[in-house]
Amino acid sequence: MDVATMQEHCLAKPGAWPDNPWDHEHPVIKVGDGAAGKIFAFLGSGGVGVKGGASREVADEWLERYPGDATVMAYIGRSGWNDLAYDGAIPDDELLEAVDESYRLVVSKLPKKHRPAGWEG
Repeated sequence: MDVATMQEHCLAKPGAWPDNPWDHEHPVIKVGDGAAGKIFAFLGSGGVGVKGGASREVADEWLERYPGDATVMAYIGRSGWNDLAYDGAIPDDELLEAVDESYRLVVSKLPKKHRPAGWEG
């Protein structure tokens, strides 16, 4: 897995768009309308940050399965966000599934009027 492939996967989701609010090397990927948009993936050259579960307890399953390759994200980890490494033990299909789940979790919390057309939760 690499950042370009991950970005392509993320942007293929209905209503997904890139944003770079902190002028990092890689964008975050949001879903939802404009200012109401919410991040569902933090792209980095070494991995992707995702909402790993609805709670910290659920997200901790990633840490148990892939110690060292799945870590709690700084600042927002208490809310269930994890960093998942590209070149470690986590298979590419599981990385893509993690992004899909993050997208699902984030979109399901958006007000219905801000959910993308074509999304089926």
